[in-house]
Amino acid sequence: MEPKVSIIMGSTSDLQVMEKAAKVLEELEIPFEMNALSAHRTPEKVEAFASEAESRGIKVIIAGAGMAAHLPGVIAASTSLPIIGVPIKAALEGMDALLSIVQMPPGIPVATVGINRADNAAILAGQMISTGDNEQAIILKKYKEKLKDKVVKANEELETVKYRYKTN
Repeated sequence: MEPKVSIIMGSTSDLQVMEKAAKVLEELEIPFEMNALSAHRTPEKVEAFASEAESRGIKVIIAGAGMAAHLPGVIAASTSLPIIGVPIKAALEGMDALLSIVQMPPGIPVATVGINRADNAAILAGQMISTGDNEQAIILKKYKEKLKDKVVKANEELETVKYRYKTN
């Protein structure tokens, strides 16, 4: 089994957030790899990883980073693959990471999800892969149906909650 998605984090301290992506990719049955690479401490390894990813069969890269959050942009500078940035709440409530990731220069786009939303990054990666893979599209549709079913079930459970002035 060869990975289609690469999950990259600045350090293993980001694993608690980035494993959300891994869990969704598992449900979507998308093979993936996980690595820790630092844009600041191992820039040559980041560049080598990014420039070789496409030839290894990677279709989408999910890159999570906190604070200065240069990792997604540095990866995007060395590949034409789609990059999804996950800002990680490490300081300033994650706003520093969010702004670092979304403020990319022209020609170096990084799709960005909400702070700590690695799960949404994995869904977005699945949607990207699904555009050229009918089997994957079916799995993704089933996954989204399960999300819808959760809300319907939650609403049914709310009907049983009673308050004196609750009208439904």
